[in-house]
Amino acid sequence: MTNQATLMLPRVEMGAKSANAPLTLSYDKGPETPLIDMTIGDFFDHIAEQNPDKYALISRHQNTRLTYRELQRKVNQLASSMIRMGLQKGDRVGIWSHNNVEWVIMQLATAKAGIVLVNINPAYRIFELEYAINKVDCQVLVLMRHFKSSDYAVMLQELAPEARHQNYQELELIQLPNLKRIVWIDCPESDEEFGFMQKFSDWIAEGDADDPQVAERAKKLNPNNPINIQFTSGTTGTPKGATLTHRNILNNGYFIGEAMGLSADDSLCIPVPLYHCFGMVLGNLAILTHGGTIVYPNDGFEPVSVLEAVQAEKCTGLHGVPTMFIAELDHPDFEKYDLSTLRTGIMAGASCPIELMRRVIDKMHLKEITIAYGMTETSPVSCQTNKHTPLEKQVATVGLVQPNLEVKIIDTETGEILPIGETGELCTKGYSVMLGYWNDTNKTAEAVVDGWMHTGDLATMDEDGYVKIVGRSKDMVIRGGENIYPVEIENYLYRHPKIRDVQVVGVPDKKFGEVLAAWIVPKKDCNLTEEEIREFCRDHIAHYKIPTYMKFVEEFPMTVTGKIQKFKIVEAMKEELGL
Repeated sequence: MTNQATLMLPRVEMGAKSANAPLTLSYDKGPETPLIDMTIGDFFDHIAEQNPDKYALISRHQNTRLTYRELQRKVNQLASSMIRMGLQKGDRVGIWSHNNVEWVIMQLATAKAGIVLVNINPAYRIFELEYAINKVDCQVLVLMRHFKSSDYAVMLQELAPEARHQNYQELELIQLPNLKRIVWIDCPESDEEFGFMQKFSDWIAEGDADDPQVAERAKKLNPNNPINIQFTSGTTGTPKGATLTHRNILNNGYFIGEAMGLSADDSLCIPVPLYHCFGMVLGNLAILTHGGTIVYPNDGFEPVSVLEAVQAEKCTGLHGVPTMFIAELDHPDFEKYDLSTLRTGIMAGASCPIELMRRVIDKMHLKEITIAYGMTETSPVSCQTNKHTPLEKQVATVGLVQPNLEVKIIDTETGEILPIGETGELCTKGYSVMLGYWNDTNKTAEAVVDGWMHTGDLATMDEDGYVKIVGRSKDMVIRGGENIYPVEIENYLYRHPKIRDVQVVGVPDKKFGEVLAAWIVPKKDCNLTEEEIREFCRDHIAHYKIPTYMKFVEEFPMTVTGKIQKFKIVEAMKEELGL
């Protein structure tokens, strides 16, 4: 453990680059400053020692408040429980849940025990859950009991019906052969019992907050160990497990917080999901590394609970994708809430119209709100605006490169760095680049070349170093902040016995920015309806991946060489739907 008195963290003043010589090539490097050379567990202990009686976490929907000392003891207790049940350094534990106290305890406890936390999207259904668990050989799965219409215990029993007759300590599941323990996040008022699942409260009670094994395990860890796997949809089909280290996400979280100007005096309202980097890194780690307070308004996004949380907890920061801010601003009771304590936050996940940014600044008092850009594979943020960014660049760009990182914009054919102002592929290099895709060296080698992560996004850079995203990899669709690669949906729909061929594209949508449209070629002599397809998707793939529009066709537009022209499908759908 680094001595508190000797641990000096870098304070980074991130301003405009106008004082420097104008750039001529589309390459820039962020300020060089010492990286945090610690594990997440050790660094959290350091912060807890500095702020023992300050609130670390407020979960309003659970009516729970934990100081740094209280959170630290729960984290140590769960880490002890994991070690006592036999989990080794590098083992994988999955969490399938929306935002709650248990999520952040899991995030920190797995880091302390050297266990890799696997983020599983709560929107996943049976098909996706099975893939995720087996892809990385999860030994433990922690899940929330239910959310809205989703009953996670029922879905799990559909996937592994034999579990109903087994004890949670002796699981032998056919479809999930490596899964040894299932834990459900219980609540005080619940009296449910499942023989094949253990209560989270019982699981954590098996540990000891003062267990010396936790400190012994910590000595075996180093910042370059893998600590997190997040699934990112791949352009070649099945999701890939981007594997991130302590160094990756701890430093990224810290520098994100620096761009926001965070300190121990800040309280950050986090309505964005923790299973994304947005909630887990830009949220939890950005504020925890600065000794501030996490505020969860609810388990999932709901605008009134956000407004209530900001007012009641006097939050100084607020995160969200543009659709969230729109929902808050447009709520009929918006004017009733006092948001005057707000100062900073992050808007990310989709482009922000200048009109929305002005409303957020004027109506929500977010004078220092920032725009962040990145991808899961880069932990995730590469570029970010800050309080010095002029408004016109705040809405037109994604800011400047982060400290200790490099970005360049290259010609996609030659790989050469392009002159300022020209459009090419954005690449990132530095501490934030992932360890790789889990057990997929080929895909890793395709994505990371000589240390440079190829984002697939098209961008330009101006002479001051501000980066503007002007396009993206041809297939990816961003629906309300959710990244979707159509080929993953196509691969699933191909399983339908009546579908011969299918192409999925993104089309404009006023609410979500984009939604999915599917062109489907049925098999010969098969009658196929939209409802049949929706039923086929329901409870098996995430709701946001189910195409909004469907069109049955006999063929697709092709080039003379036989390549499908997806852009023509998009044009046809826009014309037909009047978009």
